[in-house]
Amino acid sequence: MRFAKLPPFLAAIALWVACAAGAYTQEPARGRGAGAQEAGRGRGMRVQIQPADESAFRPIFDGKSLADWDGDTTFWRVENGVIVGETTTEKQPAQNTFLIWRGGRPADFELKVEYRLTGFNSGIQYRSVELPDIKWAMKGYQADMDAAQQFTGQIYEERGRGFLALRGQFTYSGEGKRPGIVGSLGDADELKKLIKTDDWNNAHVIARDHTLIQLLNGRVMSMLIDDDKVNGKWEGLIGIQLHRGPAMKIEVRSVRLKTL
Repeated sequence: MRFAKLPPFLAAIALWVACAAGAYTQEPARGRGAGAQEAGRGRGMRVQIQPADESAFRPIFDGKSLADWDGDTTFWRVENGVIVGETTTEKQPAQNTFLIWRGGRPADFELKVEYRLTGFNSGIQYRSVELPDIKWAMKGYQADMDAAQQFTGQIYEERGRGFLALRGQFTYSGEGKRPGIVGSLGDADELKKLIKTDDWNNAHVIARDHTLIQLLNGRVMSMLIDDDKVNGKWEGLIGIQLHRGPAMKIEVRSVRLKTL
């Protein structure tokens, strides 16, 4: 992959994302012990890097109640250790409604959740604000997801600029400008194959300074560098979306946050 035409800071990030997306495969050195790994250096053999330490993550859902979470209990509940948001054809919110975490407004952070979506559309909201005139309505960045896997994995801005980075895209947004594509993280249809329908998925959001990275099931799905100082958000609320429309059910568990 070549990033020579990019500004240095974008080129460095693009290279990092390419590695994370699987463009470069790191294989363990053959042989036994550290000695074998050392011997393999310089012979086309690479030392395997271990998974990142997760000890700094803390749970923000206790698995028993909606303590520190706020939403319309007509639609939200806890069941068998899982946050459940559900609508029916007859029972609909007036507009998209959210379960909002009231434990802080993180700026630089990593968020990990396990989710299962049955029907229609949902998302994980972050660096967001609550609308002052509509209770439990949010505006801001969203890790989008839908049952048809058309939008799952993309970076979306609820009640804002809309589509910021589609699945498989690394984009850049300058001040007052629409996002433009910087590079590819992989084919959208190939990435779609990694998403589980009607089953549990692992979502991972990284927000650091002006850079947003979204992963699903261990694979980078989308990335945005947002230098739009007017529309971009550098801190804010976390929430879970329940979309008005066809009947749906969103289940979320193992919600963990690491502030940076």
